Amino acid sequence: MSKLRFASVWMGGCSGCHMSFLDLDEWLFDLAEAVEVVYSPVADIKTFPENVDVTLVEGAIANQDHLELIHTIRKHSRLVVSFGDCAVTGNVTAMRNPLGGAEVVLDRAYQDAQLLRPQVPHDDGIVPPLIDRVLPVHAVIPVDLYIPGCPPPAKRIRAVLQALIEGKPPEMIGREMLKFG
Repeated sequence: MSKLRFASVWMGGCSGCHMSFLDLDEWLFDLAEAVEVVYSPVADIKTFPENVDVTLVEGAIANQDHLELIHTIRKHSRLVVSFGDCAVTGNVTAMRNPLGGAEVVLDRAYQDAQLLRPQVPHDDGIVPPLIDRVLPVHAVIPVDLYIPGCPPPAKRIRAVLQALIEGKPPEMIGREMLKFG
């Protein structure tokens, strides 16, 4: 049996979903036997590859870099999984939406809340341009599966990945698999 080409991505979020992923503990050795990690924040691979079987997307879409990457992910991934409440609903990351557009948020963060040298960084490569509204992943691209939770418990992540490795659809039934927060 060939290994699944596996990726995980961290968009607008806190990395808590990836921390929960690492809570898979010794099962990570079993996972490593079943998948080839082709892209991940823990693997330091710079370009999202083609022909990915499963991509876990943590976080919401909050800036132009996220927008570009999520379209590449959809184009190159057989299954895209919204991984955690920020990816599924926007959650904490989308709390900036009621404040207004990107300029209002940047002014609040870099000028209004600063006592010393308030300034909005505009030079290229410092802060990716924010989009006006933070969006959940499914609002930008089609999503195949959802793993809710803030963060999703390791047991839930394992149940989804185990089913995918076995070529089965994950059973997302009941509070243990569907609870948000």
